[in-house]
Amino acid sequence: MSDYSSHASTGTSAAVLPATVYLIAVGAFALGMASYVTAGLMPMIAGAFSVSLAMAAQLVTAFTLAYGLGSPLMVALLPARAQRSGLLVALGVFVLANGASALAPGFSSLLAWRAIAGIGAGVYLALGIAAAAGVSAPQQRGKAIGAIMGGMAGGTVLGVPLSLLLAQQLGWAAALWLVALLGALALAGLLWKLPALPAASSAPAISLRRKLALLADGQVLAILLVSLLAAVASLGMYTFIAPLLAWSAQGLAISATPFLWAWGVGGIVGSVLVGPWADKVAAPKLTWLILLLLALALGALPLAAGWSAWLMLAPIVLWGAAGWALQVPQNQQLLAVRARQGDGNLAIALNESALYLGSAIGAATGGVLLLLDWPMWLLAAGAALVAAAALLLQLPAARRG
Repeated sequence: MSDYSSHASTGTSAAVLPATVYLIAVGAFALGMASYVTAGLMPMIAGAFSVSLAMAAQLVTAFTLAYGLGSPLMVALLPARAQRSGLLVALGVFVLANGASALAPGFSSLLAWRAIAGIGAGVYLALGIAAAAGVSAPQQRGKAIGAIMGGMAGGTVLGVPLSLLLAQQLGWAAALWLVALLGALALAGLLWKLPALPAASSAPAISLRRKLALLADGQVLAILLVSLLAAVASLGMYTFIAPLLAWSAQGLAISATPFLWAWGVGGIVGSVLVGPWADKVAAPKLTWLILLLLALALGALPLAAGWSAWLMLAPIVLWGAAGWALQVPQNQQLLAVRARQGDGNLAIALNESALYLGSAIGAATGGVLLLLDWPMWLLAAGAALVAAAALLLQLPAARRG
């Protein structure tokens, strides 16, 4: 009996998610590492290939642009009946690209392989979220999506420091080999356990033109806009944690590491705790509640920073928890809105693009405001206002939900 059918037959009594979900989460853990590890490896890579730090930073740009822009196109081109094979191929490409990155003979080839890894990562996450929901009982789909997002958060918070520690001992390539190894373990498990996906196995073929028609769906666009604004506020402000600390400390030396860890640990906790709530509370209403917490946390940042930098730890934990938890009900809404059309995985891929675009907009806007000598507290307050705008935009859906 397949993983899906055996789980579904137990009905609501099943408290444990299917093993497939946890295997997908292991792959998401590797994705979380790959998304951020090259930022920490930049000095080593710059030295190894005799390039500037500014040039080495383009490795992150190549990965994120390919992830955010290339993956929706690849998902759109994928036939509905090929979702299982598409997920496995995407993870295989991700593993291959990370291994090839570790073996890259020159910087140009490394840049190309990071872009390929970004496409594989984006396609895998979009299909993985849809697959995790598909193989889980309806009452556990929020918990399943939460497990995938928790894997991503864990890869960022736990995996990146571990891989950087390994790189310090064995060289920068060792960090990428670790990413490839974790991805390969997830791939081996999914080859064995991933069943035919129930939503896709009997789905009719959908033309690319019909798939792109989802961009005319008002509900989808509203959800994507909320994700975009939340990313501008949350991920954009994340870029400026260190300057905010420096302003709060008033010239005293203070390490940003504990605060970055607090944000990441909050992300793991939020991703895990939101799952059960996502199966009990209507997704639009849950999104609104999480946005409220995000706006309050960001609004508390400048207040806490004005008293003491260490007082910022509490709002930073809440900020990380809300920022990571938000995408669970957001992806739930997208899957529900596009269930009849059968292109929910494409909607999820576009949602990931909205997050990366929002992050870039937030970081760029914050940088310009700092160049204009805006005070740091006003930058944090601005992030809170953007989150409040997302909150207001979500209010009609929350009332309907």
